Amino acid sequence: MPSFRKVGEKQLPNPVLCMAWSPKRDLIALANTAGELLLHRLANFQRVWSLPPNENTGKEITALAWRPDGKIIAFSLGDTKLVVLCDAEKADILHLFPVESPVSCMHWMEVLEESSVLNSFYTSEDESNLFLPKLPTLPKSYSTTSKIFSEEKSDEILNLLGEVRLNILVLGGGSGLLDLYAYGMYKIATLPEVPGTCRSLCLSSDLKSLSIITEIRSPDNDPEICYIQLDTGLLSDCLPEVTRMARKFTHISTLLQYLRLSLTCMCEAWEDILMQMDLRLTKFVQEKNTSTQVQDEFLELLLWGQSSPELQALLMNQLTVKGLKKLGQSIETSYSSIQKLVISHLQSGSEALLYHLSEVKGMSLWKQKFHPLGLDSAAIEDAITAVGSFTLKANELLQVIDKSMKNFKAFFRWLYVAMLRMSEDHVPPELNKMTQKDIAFVADFLSEHFSENEELFDRKGKYFNVERVGQYLKDEDEDLVSPPNTKGNQWLKFLQGSTHLKESPLLFPSYPQKSLHFVKRMMEGVIELCLQKPAEVIGKSVTHAVSLSLYTVPESSENTPRLFELPSLYNDKKTNLHYVVFCMPDVSPCKLYLLRRSTEPNRPVSNVLTAIDLSNVLSHSVDGAAAGSSSDHVYSCQDACFYDNETLTVVLRASEEEENRGRVLAQLPLSSALSCKEEFNWDSSLRLDQQSGAIPTQGLVLENQWRDLENMKAQIVAVNGIRKVACVLSSNLRHIRVFEMDVEDEEDEERPESQNASSDQDGLDETLGSQEEAEGVQTEGQGVGQSAEEHLESVEALELS
Repeated sequence: MPSFRKVGEKQLPNPVLCMAWSPKRDLIALANTAGELLLHRLANFQRVWSLPPNENTGKEITALAWRPDGKIIAFSLGDTKLVVLCDAEKADILHLFPVESPVSCMHWMEVLEESSVLNSFYTSEDESNLFLPKLPTLPKSYSTTSKIFSEEKSDEILNLLGEVRLNILVLGGGSGLLDLYAYGMYKIATLPEVPGTCRSLCLSSDLKSLSIITEIRSPDNDPEICYIQLDTGLLSDCLPEVTRMARKFTHISTLLQYLRLSLTCMCEAWEDILMQMDLRLTKFVQEKNTSTQVQDEFLELLLWGQSSPELQALLMNQLTVKGLKKLGQSIETSYSSIQKLVISHLQSGSEALLYHLSEVKGMSLWKQKFHPLGLDSAAIEDAITAVGSFTLKANELLQVIDKSMKNFKAFFRWLYVAMLRMSEDHVPPELNKMTQKDIAFVADFLSEHFSENEELFDRKGKYFNVERVGQYLKDEDEDLVSPPNTKGNQWLKFLQGSTHLKESPLLFPSYPQKSLHFVKRMMEGVIELCLQKPAEVIGKSVTHAVSLSLYTVPESSENTPRLFELPSLYNDKKTNLHYVVFCMPDVSPCKLYLLRRSTEPNRPVSNVLTAIDLSNVLSHSVDGAAAGSSSDHVYSCQDACFYDNETLTVVLRASEEEENRGRVLAQLPLSSALSCKEEFNWDSSLRLDQQSGAIPTQGLVLENQWRDLENMKAQIVAVNGIRKVACVLSSNLRHIRVFEMDVEDEEDEERPESQNASSDQDGLDETLGSQEEAEGVQTEGQGVGQSAEEHLESVEALELS
């Protein structure tokens, strides 16, 4: 009796391109040809959420991987060359970064090595919380219009680091792309180029080596599959230092993103001011039909209390008393929002950035520990200086906002009283008094904001000029239109008179002629340069240890994406071994090959290469299960992946003569295959398929660890041995089945003994398709109506020690 229980089956509307199980929960992520990222749960294959394609991110998903804690999904986009980190609970895009060429495969691993040095670091990681206040959450009202983030929250950004234990996202593609990203965010190494296009990657958990499967063009122009092993010994030798440096640099990356979003919120608040001005004051100014300037007419009203009939008509009919009051409140609210964002977000984020950069500088001065990793104290000092300049510019903006708010308040208070008098309404006594300072504020406002200067008119066709604060928020390289007036500043006067302080490296440059956006971009560039150097140094330390040519694959006429085809890579963390599972269908279609390499490139391994004969793997058990069946059934392997260290999950296909038997899902124990005493002598001058006859072969017969996949042309399988689940995908990439692997099927006794697996395929697809259409509205509505958190709360999380 099979020990696999089917728990879900679906006919999906779009072909699946990538699928991967969560390492901690019974959830599977799917990417389809429509550019959607889907998350389904094990029970009935219920959809938790879907992330539709986004014009700003991309529509062509090429690879995906789960973070080891199961909280974040990474996926790559081929059309925009971006890698995106998505929140697994809420389907929110948390972070993205560009890559030089499209990513064809990715692997996210976690370091499991324990040491006293690492443990002391893990316990001291939260020291920054003792010195730095928690950064405030960004306001939702301003984040909803962001082009990249759907509904960004700063606490989610700053929690991207996850657990303290180091985890690394490995990206591979064509054109020599091979990068390592610590915590999925900070590029910790740019590795040397490997030939061809990466098909599969696996970084060992001890960080000693990286296994790669590449596809290159043979002299006959056929795809040639090669195995390459890179020696990453520096990462392993300096693991505590790498972890600490990566942790700090990832903190810095998240803080830069936090500052970037804070500035975006400020710009959106400023756009609210511009919108209010455009709706009222700009229209009011442009409709004036007198020959005198608006500024002169307002000054006349300010000095003599008299206005022209045209100005009075425009004020009372176009602006109105009620509209003026509402406009003043809106502008004051927007200015206050910008001011709060500068104080609570920009300044707090800059202080945290200075703290972490100062710690990195201290690390760089510890030459014995951190010099091999490429930390450059001079580059870090430049980054600290750039952050200081950004902080000074933010403080300068605060002073400009404070002055502008005083002018705005005085102007609107005066104009409100003037319009009340024009309409002969009662003027409250508290508003009827104006001091000489108030008059000066109004005059300043009129001289700064009302102009018919040709330059301002050409800019946007508007006469109303609100440049004083907005000039700081423009992402342009031009100098400020109205730089701050520094006359009378005692500190600057003292600084200019001191020859020693003028050139002191202890003082941050202020860039008085530049905008806040300009200084921010300059700061990002300097910090980026600082972060790049360790990645270059670590990348240069990586060397090619092994390069083996396996076999050639003729151009296939099938539509199955090359991403799904074997070989498959696996890292046995207990024995520190790399496994490569592959088939050579042109040489020996009924054999499955198992290649083993040590994670230490120079350490020898027994049973380097073994072949498993699948031709009669089910012959005994099939005879006992189905009466009257043939005594000999020949099978070949369609797909294979490691279930755990001792078991391989495979999809088997009967030979052409036995096609009526359909496809089989089976669990192959590897103990017998690895017990082979015969060693294979590899001739490195030849491809493996040219010497396949000398590969030692082991026969294998299964008892009950298999199951017929009735009515399904199974092609691909994805498993999670920790959660004991498997997902099988058909050759059309739309028909999918989900199994619990260590539970007996309760429906086996009620199921007919045998069914025709091939003749009913089309009918089943049509039936499932019609059911999907009938139930689609209800299912999707349920997925939308219920929150993703409610779905995930019902799934038991497995916490690994």
